[in-house]
Amino acid sequence: MQARGPLMIEHRLIERMLSVIKGALAKIESRHKVDPVFVDITVDFIRVYADQTHHGKEEDILFRELNNKPLNAKDRKIMKELIEEHVFGRQTTKALVDANTRYRNGDDTALSEIVAKLQTLTEFYPKHIEKEDKVFFPSSRSYFTDEEDQAMLADFWEFDRKMIHEKYKSVVEGFEGR
Repeated sequence: MQARGPLMIEHRLIERMLSVIKGALAKIESRHKVDPVFVDITVDFIRVYADQTHHGKEEDILFRELNNKPLNAKDRKIMKELIEEHVFGRQTTKALVDANTRYRNGDDTALSEIVAKLQTLTEFYPKHIEKEDKVFFPSSRSYFTDEEDQAMLADFWEFDRKMIHEKYKSVVEGFEGR
């Protein structure tokens, strides 16, 4: 397997979650209410799986390694765009959390913002994923030898192995800090 393989497999799970969100959006819009716990679970998926785990591998390993390569101007521009898109996803998710908190505290006007942020995420991620899968990943592969690619793949597996421990260490530290 090439190093891009796990990233593309992760994209498929993210796409499945986006389908779940789209289904939930239809129910939210017809019922004019949302289950804040569904939003919490969605946010956890986006923050832990899509951002920390998936984007973490991209930013902390793939992009780091590519920064050591003589990228052509087009590939460097796309990598910069992808990083900016990751930031946009984080900002949108934070706004979703804020709206969900307001909704949970009785602010019914926050429902429209929850819907808007969920829609934004379901529209944003497919385009982002397509750019990575069809443009950036194939192009970036050309910068690495087979040995470098396999070393990066090993780094991805090690990153994943540590991820669960880092997540739940932060959960405990969050409770301890209250």
